[in-house]
Amino acid sequence: MNTSSLYTARRRLPLLSRLRPPARLRRAGSTRLRDWAVTFVLVVAAMLDAWLNFPAPRDWTFYASVIAAAALLLRDRYPRTVLLVTLPGVYTGTAMVAAMVALYSVARSRPAGRQTWLAAGLVGLGMFVPWPLSDFVSETTSDHVLDLIHALMLAGGPTALGLLLQTREALNARIAELATLRDHERELHAQTVLARERARIAREMHDVVSHQAGLIAVQAGALQVTARDPEVRQTAKMLRGLAVATLEELRTMILVLRAAGAGPTELVPQPRLTDLPRLVAESEVDAVLHLFVPPEAALPEPVERAAYRTVQEALTNVRKHAPGAWTEVSVLLDGDRLLVSVENGPASAPGSLDLPGGGHGIVGLRERATLLGGSLRAAPLEDGGFGVRLKVPVATPQGSSRD
Repeated sequence: MNTSSLYTARRRLPLLSRLRPPARLRRAGSTRLRDWAVTFVLVVAAMLDAWLNFPAPRDWTFYASVIAAAALLLRDRYPRTVLLVTLPGVYTGTAMVAAMVALYSVARSRPAGRQTWLAAGLVGLGMFVPWPLSDFVSETTSDHVLDLIHALMLAGGPTALGLLLQTREALNARIAELATLRDHERELHAQTVLARERARIAREMHDVVSHQAGLIAVQAGALQVTARDPEVRQTAKMLRGLAVATLEELRTMILVLRAAGAGPTELVPQPRLTDLPRLVAESEVDAVLHLFVPPEAALPEPVERAAYRTVQEALTNVRKHAPGAWTEVSVLLDGDRLLVSVENGPASAPGSLDLPGGGHGIVGLRERATLLGGSLRAAPLEDGGFGVRLKVPVATPQGSSRD
């Protein structure tokens, strides 16, 4: 095949694919054709049943049986009406095949109920009572028992088969529904995992990255004020601007991540109370630390991390909103609870860094405290300062030591 013929064949492929019916339509067409074929075979069988049992000359009972057989063409659409049409044939003639097929259609079209059992009873009665009715009196008891067994089998078989297939279809539909629900549950679980990961990233960005970017902004601002070289001041101004812009971008990213956030997750890295002196020393805040926790005390890691993050957030807020203010940090182990207090006075340095904030810090701290069974209070002080107080219960295991 040359290049032009290959190109022509490729151009024809989309047209052929459009002309070909979808797989769903092909399956529906094959199912409909199969149902019509089965119905045709059943109608032929019912016609033969009436024809062979009525030798000439034929009376009106023969035509009642023929009408019952022909009515089977509508058994899928009107099963109960078709059953009523077949009853004269089974009561006065020999349209047993037509009545059995109609009874099967009724049983399969709806769950087992009054109509199904009534239809089975009517068909069974027609097969039990002979025609003409005068023959019923002349038959012996043995004949009546045999007729009853015969009627129960011919009426019970189609009913049981129809109910069985109807139940199977209901079970298949239920299985498909459960499979759909399982897939939906898996999707929801995946979304939950993703939301938790987003919440973890958002909180880590707020607690670690924004803290360090705030330090850069503070140090750059201090360098801009104290430097004598104009180039150094310009560089410090640029660094401070970049740090502030970085904080703003971080705040936007945190808002996006928190929009789909979930519950609390573990943080990495995991600071402890022993890291508090370094945190206070590097905070660029006039702060004093009072750590009243015995070195041998064993505290749960979530409690220590909550205390660390509380102090970190409070010092960050002091740098943002009260530059130059005195700050006092106290951490006290009081029996079975840990008390953390961070208080600062009013701002003493002129001006403000005007660093951006999303307002999520205190909310996150309260969430931590609530999850640990404690409480957090953040409110202004009477002298114009601000105070943050955390109370968290601790469970001290016996015979353990802190890392």
